[in-house]
Order: sequence, then structure tokens, then C-alpha cells
Amino acid sequence: MITASRVLGEQVGSTAPAFLAILAVHVIAGLAAVLAGAIAALARKGSPRHIRAGRWYYRAVTAVFATAVGLAAMRWAQDYYLLIIGAVAFTAATIGYLHRRRHRPGDTSHIAGMGIAYAAMLTAFYVDNGPHLPLWDRLPALSFWFLPSAVAAPIITRAIIRARKNQHQPATPASSPAR
Repeated sequence: MITASRVLGEQVGSTAPAFLAILAVHVIAGLAAVLAGAIAALARKGSPRHIRAGRWYYRAVTAVFATAVGLAAMRWAQDYYLLIIGAVAFTAATIGYLHRRRHRPGDTSHIAGMGIAYAAMLTAFYVDNGPHLPLWDRLPALSFWFLPSAVAAPIITRAIIRARKNQHQPATPASSPAR
């Protein structure tokens, strides 16, 4: 059985080299997913920046899930629930990614899938690390499970409403001659 230890003052699941190598990739992929997801969410929809950041976000979520599988396999009893959350994030991101590839921009399933994946990823982070973070360590354990979704739900809802409203507005001709 792999036991928890400290590396550079931080508690980690194990000091086994394989575990640490997978954990390093997992952390880097997680940071990349958070950054790329934020860039995609804040960029103008359909712009090259949005598309590029969205693709990087999906790749990073995929890497986070793949490494979560490896980490959970090494410490199943301690980490199985993180694998479940990771599966939710990967599934939601995959639905959002595939739905966008098959439908027009502003599609609500794309927005919901990517947003739910982001919230699930943050939930896994806070459930695993929240008790060790300053200020967060003062919150009740249930807040780590529900706070990311409570914050994300109105943001995702607003984005879906805005996308639907933009779909129903007629396009204004930018280059039509004035009479």
C-alpha cells in the first residue's frame, strides 16, 4: 500500500516515483485546463482565441482525467471519488466538444458541457486540497463539494441565455449601402 508523505512541505499521496511523476503531469494539466478554460470562457465566442483555448482546454481535461485514472489506480481506497468526479468532468467536456463540432456556435449543450466540466474539475481540486488551503480550511467539508457548482450554475445559465438571445437576433448587415 502506498502511504501519504510530504514533498516540499506539501502533503502528497505517496513519494513513490511513479506516483510523483503522474502527479506532476496531473498538476500541470490541471493548471493548463483552468487557464485555457478561463481564456475560452472570456474570449469572444467563435473567435480564433476562443477556438484555440477551447481545444487546449479539452486536451488538458483529457490529460487530467487520464492521470486521475493512474493516481486512483495506485491509491484506490483514498482517491476513487476523485476518479468519479474526473469522469464527470471528462464526459461533460467530451459532450460539449462533440456537440459543438456537430452544431452551430452558441449551442447550449456545448456551453453547458464545457461549463460543467470546469465546475467538476474545480470541485475535485477543492475536495482534495481545500482542507489544506489557507482560509478554505475554515469552511465545512460540504462546501468543497457544492461551492464550485453554486458559483458556476448562474454563470453557465447566463451564458446559455445570452447565446440563445444572440441566436434569435437577426444579423445586421455591416456592409450594406445606405440609401
